[in-house]
This record gives sequence, structure tokens and C-alpha cells, in this order.
Amino acid sequence: MYEIIKPFHSYLALALLVVLIISIMIVLMSKLSKKPFAASHLKIALIALISTHIQLLLGLVLYFISPLGFSNLSGAVMKDSFGRLQAVEHPITMIIAVVLITIGYSKAKKAFGTDKAYNAVLIYYSIGLILILSRLPWQVWMKG
Repeated sequence: MYEIIKPFHSYLALALLVVLIISIMIVLMSKLSKKPFAASHLKIALIALISTHIQLLLGLVLYFISPLGFSNLSGAVMKDSFGRLQAVEHPITMIIAVVLITIGYSKAKKAFGTDKAYNAVLIYYSIGLILILSRLPWQVWMKG
């Protein structure tokens, strides 16, 4: 099961990054061109939200079945930077990012039709994206 979920989690992460960047860019361009926040903006934000939640669910399953996840927690792994990234930093940071993106969507939905909706998506989604980018295991991705 691990051999199936791990590559899927990695490929979906790439798709998620693309969806988040596109969502942020569309909302930013619409805000800068002074267009009103419309249902299409909320739908784009919703697609990014759903993508992050699916990725989180896959990540949580992977965390508990992976030899690098929960079963790897120990004092020794905390001294190893890559082990600590896999077992602690990556999962916690990704959960925080998903929570921020969820808050951003919720705030945008409540402020629908106002400039606050744009701000909610731009701020929370951008912070979430930055957090995701900061704790991706790049050294694993670069190996292929």
C-alpha cells in the first residue's frame, strides 16, 4: 500500500502547487483589475481547498504506514535533519498550511462580493503556499 500511496502523494503535491499558484494568480489579477469578487473566484478557491484536503488525507495515511513517519519518531530521528523533516516538520507544517487555506476560504465565503474576500484568499492561500514550499522534502523530489 505504501508503494502506491507515496508516488501518488508526490504527484498530487505537484498538482496541488499548480492549483494553488493558479488560484492565487487569478484572484490577484482580478483584484488588481478591480473586478468584483464573483462566484468563479470562490469556485477557484474551492478547487484549491479541496485539493489541499485530499492531499492532507493522503499524507495522513502515508504518515501512519510509512517507515519514515510516525513509526520513525524517536530521539535519534530528532538529531537527523532529514528524519526530523519527514517525521515532524513536514506533517505539522502541512497541517498548519491546510488550516490556513481552510480559514482563507471560509473568510472569503463570508465576505463574498467584497474586497475582503480577495484579501482572505490572497493572504491565507499565499501563507499556506509559502509554508508548503518551505517544508517539502526537495531532496527526495530532486532524485526523481
